[in-house]
Amino acid sequence: MLVALTAAAVLVAGCSGRSGSESESEEGQSGGATSSAIDISSGFGDLPEVCQSGSVSTAPTQGVTADEIRVGVFSDVGFNKNAEFVNAAQVFTSWCNDLGGINGRKVVANTRDSKLTETRKQMMAACDEDFALVGGGSALDGLGVKERVSCLLPSFPAQVAQLTSVGSDLEISADPSQVPGYDPFFGFRQWLMTDEYPESAKAVGIINGDSPVTKILGEQAVESTEAAGGTFVYNDLYPAMGVSDWTPYAQTMKSKGVKGLIFYGEFGQLAKLESVLTGMDYKLDWIDANNNAYGQQFAELAGTSAGYQHNYVDLGGNLPLSSDAPAMEQLTELWAKYAPGKQLTLPAVRAMSAWLLFATSAADCGDDLTRTCLYDTAKAQSNWTGGGLHAPVDLTQPTPPSGCFNVEQLTSEGWVTPDFQPDSGPFRCNVPAYKYTNDYGKPLTLADVGKSMSDVK
Repeated sequence: MLVALTAAAVLVAGCSGRSGSESESEEGQSGGATSSAIDISSGFGDLPEVCQSGSVSTAPTQGVTADEIRVGVFSDVGFNKNAEFVNAAQVFTSWCNDLGGINGRKVVANTRDSKLTETRKQMMAACDEDFALVGGGSALDGLGVKERVSCLLPSFPAQVAQLTSVGSDLEISADPSQVPGYDPFFGFRQWLMTDEYPESAKAVGIINGDSPVTKILGEQAVESTEAAGGTFVYNDLYPAMGVSDWTPYAQTMKSKGVKGLIFYGEFGQLAKLESVLTGMDYKLDWIDANNNAYGQQFAELAGTSAGYQHNYVDLGGNLPLSSDAPAMEQLTELWAKYAPGKQLTLPAVRAMSAWLLFATSAADCGDDLTRTCLYDTAKAQSNWTGGGLHAPVDLTQPTPPSGCFNVEQLTSEGWVTPDFQPDSGPFRCNVPAYKYTNDYGKPLTLADVGKSMSDVK
């Protein structure tokens, strides 16, 4: 069981697999480090005010006193040594508390280190202590969703992985690509096959890790890619814990004439596969590396393949890290101040949007900060962009999603933005979102555990 779970965690797209520069095993609490005196703004991007001083006197619910707000931050840092969510919590709470907190209440972040297999244990601890969950994620989050919904704990995740968690009740996702029942990569893959490489639509391949959890991702990708006009000539699995020699897989891809490849798994394995393909002088039209590969580490691992193969990722409507938009520039400055030397990653950007949504909603509740007020206020946002970090999200009616996407391509010079015909600022939003027709499971609801919104206090 442990081997199977480990394999699943390593393979879940966008949820694990990064290591290296983010190798701290950090635990405990983050209440905001004291910073040197500088001129810092209480606004973020186009949000006029996020945190502020104030005078409150009540302790209306668990985790909220007149002095502080205690929230939980889930992370698998004890397993994958990836501290990006812990770092995001440190940056936000430090900045917010320097500004006076939320209406004068200090924000304290409790790291809930699920260590891959301890999601349920950590969720039970959060149920006993935390006001809400903010800015985190764990690869096997489905193991704790029943406990979270049962204890009526709101969640503002940075990312969600398993089907019972994505869109579950009391979850408010600020990420434009996290909508249950819809494929977040439909427009992106349609662009690859229709606009950028029309001949590739006749010869698409997919390779995925052999795990019950991640095989569902492959099934969803096949359905939506075929709906976008693709024809699969290759569909294979590889051992979930990795492959020592990718030559047989590369040879099969070449023999079948694969032109476009969808890869699900840890990007270190993709780099090894591409090294073999490049050594065989076999160049694919495109490789969907999934956005877990977006960053400097994959660029370094890819080596000469970075300039030979055509690697693309869909950022799902989130700004690229190199963007000169005011919100991204401000986030980069906050990272340099409050997490010097720590890497800013795409999941950390998503975490920041979650923190911003939580903080602005909590501030609007004033002295009477309850879970009901927090949830209702956040769900009233009809045009949430995280201050300008991503495409708009209508939290009042999250389905169907906008379908907005944006693309980054890996070259020998690093990640660049290709011309994917954006039509809404840096995003392309003219492709309707694709709704799956097959049944892949459903998110957990309050009714599933015998509760309703009237029970939330």
